Parts: sequence; C-alpha cells; structure tokens
Amino acid sequence: MRMDLTVPQLRAVVEVADAGGFTSAAQRLHLAQSSLSRAIGEVERRVGVALFERTTRRLELTPEGAEFVRIARGVLGSFDAGMRHFAGFLAGTSGHVRVATLPSLAAILLPPVVAAYRRAHPSVELSIEDALSDEVLDRVRAGEVDLAVTVVTEPLPGLDVRELAADRFCGIFPPGHPPVRDWASLAGEPFIAFGTSSSIRRLADRALDTASVVTGRRIEARNIAAVAGLVAAGLGVSVVPGLVLPLVSFAGLEHAPLAGPALERTIAVVRDPARPLAPAVRAFVESLFTDRPALPPESLWLPR
Repeated sequence: MRMDLTVPQLRAVVEVADAGGFTSAAQRLHLAQSSLSRAIGEVERRVGVALFERTTRRLELTPEGAEFVRIARGVLGSFDAGMRHFAGFLAGTSGHVRVATLPSLAAILLPPVVAAYRRAHPSVELSIEDALSDEVLDRVRAGEVDLAVTVVTEPLPGLDVRELAADRFCGIFPPGHPPVRDWASLAGEPFIAFGTSSSIRRLADRALDTASVVTGRRIEARNIAAVAGLVAAGLGVSVVPGLVLPLVSFAGLEHAPLAGPALERTIAVVRDPARPLAPAVRAFVESLFTDRPALPPESLWLPR
C-alpha cells in the first residue's frame, strides 16, 4: 500500500496529538482550525484508518494513531536533522573535505592550516591522505579526493593548479663532513637517493644532469626517515627540500642550501575543474591561502 503524505501533513498529525485538540494545534501551526481539521481528515483518508477518536472534551489517539505518530516523529526527526545538515553544507560548516598530499606536506605544511580550519569549521570531516606524487594526482583525476596539495614539476593538462608555496633543495650530511653547498660537491660522493617514484628523486636527478654531476655509489630508500638514518650512519650524503628538513632533524644532520644551480620545488593546490567544489572544500582552499603560519628554513609561502 502506497501512502503519499507530505511533511506538513505529518507535522499536523503530531501537533494535534501533542496538543490534544485542533484549537491550540492550529495556533502553533499558524493555520485556521478548519484547514487543520481538513488536513487530518485527508491523512486519515489516505491511510485508511481513523487516527483520532473524537470525544466531547478532547481528541484521543486510536491505537493506529499512536503507532502512526510514533513513526511520524521518527520521520520528522530524521528529516529535520537532514535539513540542518544540508543548511550547514550550504554554509560550508558541515560536510567532508578529502585531501591527497605528499607525506612531508602532510606532516609539516598542512597541520597548522588544518588546525586553523578545524577551529572555524568544527563540524566538517577532514581526510588527509598521504601518498607518493603520482598516486596523489591519480586520486584527483579519479575523483577519490576533492583536491591535492602536492609538488608540481610539469604541466598538468586538464587540472587546475594554484601555486601555494615553494622550498629550496639543501644538501644534508653528518656532522664533521665537508658541507654540501652546491651540486658539484656531490661528484663522486656516496649518495643516499630517494626511490624512483619520489618527486624528490626526479627533481634531484634533473639537477644533477643539468650540473653534469655523477655521484658515487648509491643506496636507495623510499622513506624520508630511512634516508636520514643512512646519512647519519655515514653511508653517504643526500639532498632534500626545505619542508623535509624537520623530518630529518632526529638524525642530527647538518644542512646547507644548494647552489649551482639553486633548485626550488613548487607546491600547489591541484583539483579537477570539472568537479564542482562543495562549500566546505572551497572554505578549506581559502584557508590554505590565508592561514599561513611560519614555515621551516628554506621554504616560503607564495603570493596569492
């Protein structure tokens, strides 16, 4: 059996049940008493049973009416909660923001921004998904995340790119080791390299090729902490961007900005322009460009 009832009709039945009569219920609903009486009659006609037993002094719910009111309260509660959530969604105060990013950016760049955003939008759910560079962009293209905060090393056709920050590459080396201040000083040095899937590796290899530098024997590691540990053990030197420096500080390494050539990487907000942004996501993007705490050495925010 199909019963096509409206939200106002459900509210009318519940209000009459709570008030015990039409007069006060009509006042609360801002309806004429005759209109409310007709509305209740229409509901009873559609459900096929009497919901109220009319006495000389007040209305009493029939057993069927009591069950109907119980169900109607649940429907109205769910509907009202959904509408409150939707109002918050439209205002950007509720919803879900999904961000893909690189591990170093998830650890250093984003946390202060996320903290400021969370204070202003406490009801918004946030997912920060760290992955390697290619995986981050794949998630944007597949629509698995709303946006990415990642390193951009080449044009990204079909994606919207807004530059956010930059950091400079530095040599890292154990205490007592001759400072690594330029790419030429890496010639012949044992070298701890990031894995080939890392954006750090691609940029470093490009700079070494530009400077016509060939390092000594290499050890590869995918994890930032592993690279730092291998350097600290005296197995070689390495290069990292400025935003990675806090992540290698546990190893007690020294660092120096690299020259000849100086190399910066650009960090950007990347999204698919074909997918509209929800209000909460737009607010998060705005927060990235306004809530800007101090960054580590050799890194900076770019102008909006």
